[in-house]
Amino acid sequence: MDEVQVVVAHSERVTLRVGDVFLKVDADQARIDAEVEAMSLAPVPTPEVLWRKPPVLAIAAVPGATLGRLGGPSTGSQAAWAAAGAAIRKLHDAPLPLGVGRAGRGVGELASELDAECEVLVANGLLPADLVTRNRQAAEAALRPWTPVFTHGDLQIAHVFVEDDQVTGIIDWSEAGRGDALYDLATFTLGHEEHLDDVLAGYGGDVDLEVIRGWWAVRSLLAVRWLTEHGFDPFLPGCEVDVLRSRM
Repeated sequence: MDEVQVVVAHSERVTLRVGDVFLKVDADQARIDAEVEAMSLAPVPTPEVLWRKPPVLAIAAVPGATLGRLGGPSTGSQAAWAAAGAAIRKLHDAPLPLGVGRAGRGVGELASELDAECEVLVANGLLPADLVTRNRQAAEAALRPWTPVFTHGDLQIAHVFVEDDQVTGIIDWSEAGRGDALYDLATFTLGHEEHLDDVLAGYGGDVDLEVIRGWWAVRSLLAVRWLTEHGFDPFLPGCEVDVLRSRM
């Protein structure tokens, strides 16, 4: 029997790997529904859905390997990073899905959430006030009108697989829906700013780098407390707190 590997586990969801099968157990059935729907619509390689029996979704592993992970060294050629950028562009150019995704929160709602989170980070002593203030200022660049596109919504580097400089699969679509294209680009390059130019070379078009940096600040500020409370460490080298420090 294949070994059971715990890929991720917290109070909201658990992902297990058994051989070439991933089992996703999610407390929120709507997330599983959104994930299956998004994978059926996305014009990029996605995992094969093997079966569904709520609250479990079984999907097949995709070939290839990721280009790295947050807090770890990045791998892959410039061409591989550019291929990822081209795949992201293909997704963003696709017809819009019906639902609003994680990347589609309204500017007012997001600003209120961000302000409240910044207050908690300082009040609880998780981060120094000057670090929070500087990054809240940088985050303002992301809080502007945008044209909705088909977004992944959680396009971490660990969710994109590449082989022979080609994207072989993009996983974890539970946050997909209409949203801001630059949110996806910022999420994918978070902590790996050195590859942003390669990704944009494949993505094409004019991209406002200040907005990308603004989204780095937004995502990191909103993640620190959640990660800490769910058994992860955003203070590890190269992770969210280092991303925030890089803006100082």
